[in-house]
Amino acid sequence: MNEHPTLDKPGPRPDPGPGIAAGPQEHRWSKRLVLWAAVLTLANVLADVAIGSPMMVLPQLLEHFHTDQAAWLNSSAMLAGALWSPLLAKCSDLFGKRRLLIGTLLLACTGALVCLTAPNVWIFLLGRFVQGAAFAAVFLTVALARQICTARVAMALVGLVTSGSSVVGIIEPFLMQPVIDAFGYRSVFIVAALLAAAAALCVRAFIPESPIRSTGRIDLGGALLLGGGLGAVLAYVSLGRELGWLSGGMVTLLVAGAAALAGWAYLGLRVDEPVIDIRALTRPILLTLLALILAAGSFRSMLQLTSIVAQVDPSLGLGYGLGDGGAVAVLLATPNLGIVLGGTCAGWIAGRFGPAPPLLGGIALGIVATFAMLSGVSVLPLALACGAMTGMAAGAIGASGYNLATSIEPPTQQGTIAGVVSVVLALGSVVFTFAGGEVLKATRIPGTLADGAPVSTATGVYLYVTMAGVLFALAAVPAIMLVRNRSATPGEPATPTVTTAPTVTTVTTG
Repeated sequence: MNEHPTLDKPGPRPDPGPGIAAGPQEHRWSKRLVLWAAVLTLANVLADVAIGSPMMVLPQLLEHFHTDQAAWLNSSAMLAGALWSPLLAKCSDLFGKRRLLIGTLLLACTGALVCLTAPNVWIFLLGRFVQGAAFAAVFLTVALARQICTARVAMALVGLVTSGSSVVGIIEPFLMQPVIDAFGYRSVFIVAALLAAAAALCVRAFIPESPIRSTGRIDLGGALLLGGGLGAVLAYVSLGRELGWLSGGMVTLLVAGAAALAGWAYLGLRVDEPVIDIRALTRPILLTLLALILAAGSFRSMLQLTSIVAQVDPSLGLGYGLGDGGAVAVLLATPNLGIVLGGTCAGWIAGRFGPAPPLLGGIALGIVATFAMLSGVSVLPLALACGAMTGMAAGAIGASGYNLATSIEPPTQQGTIAGVVSVVLALGSVVFTFAGGEVLKATRIPGTLADGAPVSTATGVYLYVTMAGVLFALAAVPAIMLVRNRSATPGEPATPTVTTAPTVTTVTTG
């Protein structure tokens, strides 16, 4: 039985030789670490811009390409990100996190340029597929932070880089809309390409390479089966309502996705070095992923509901509604501020008490905010408070999830497990947000909004909130188990013992 080495364990280390880095480089906050935090946050901002900004020009895109497939244009980059993630995550453990992050940023830049010059919708979708690699930036920055800093500093850094990009959600519309008005819809892709190129240059210039890598082979077949299966299933959940759940194309997509996932599981149990070793998934990892998928579904559902309720005029007499012009912008901005605060605080707390307590704390805050929203759907001050708390819960859960999962796994697998966390967060968000949307759809009444859009009954809204609250409560169960049974302390994470430990190689940083 071979025990994985870990960057966070104290004790003597073998001399790696001249010019070789054997462990973390930053033990405390400094000007250099602040610069690293800014650069890694910039890389994460790209993911938000690449995936979200094109939706600001969706009507122009539909008109330009003479298509009505808004769902594919809307979801293509996120679905591609799910497909990219397993392969990029595994490659980062083998070839270095910084190298893969730079490559990911350059892929996103290339994809934006393809979208910019696309002559038809198919080439545009190809560009969005390539641009979807930006989805991997988040977990690559997490894995990189975990290996270029000591555990306590890294956890705080992870909190910053995973939540700091949410500030973009507040200012992006105000910055991008004048650019779009002046230069047209293509300006979105020009900005995305420039941002990706700038982020790649900054990472190359200022961020050191991760000092530990594993050796082995890439299970390309398994990566393609896992990524393709996840992408197909997420596509079915995301697009089925608009394109028809039982339409031939959607059913084929679902069957193909299920078959790909089954093939991945079969292959993963038989190859020596699968892209994700199912056999090595420990109980703490499984509990962490269960808590994250439930909590992510809940807070994403509530953030979606806030945006819906914010646009309903209370004068309609539906029993809910908060829309009154300026209030809408405040309601949509408040959760983003909460995400930044929650993620930053959770990272700081994790560095001192471990990542499990702030995960549970974020879930508990989410429970309070969600059930309070039963009254907040018609009371603006309470809705603002609930939105801020939900955002704080989201930031804390995301940062703590990455910190907890990467603390449990050995350094040679931190890129892979961070990629799994990203996919699980996306999966929970898509599935349970869809479920909430179906609740509202089932309780629709003829709408009287300015654009004639349908609205739901108050009963539908209350059922939606209750569903999200129950999900948060269910997420608290595995989180409590993790807090009660955690064996890791800050600075000394637990490292599971496995029988197939890959070789660890120390490499020159720079």
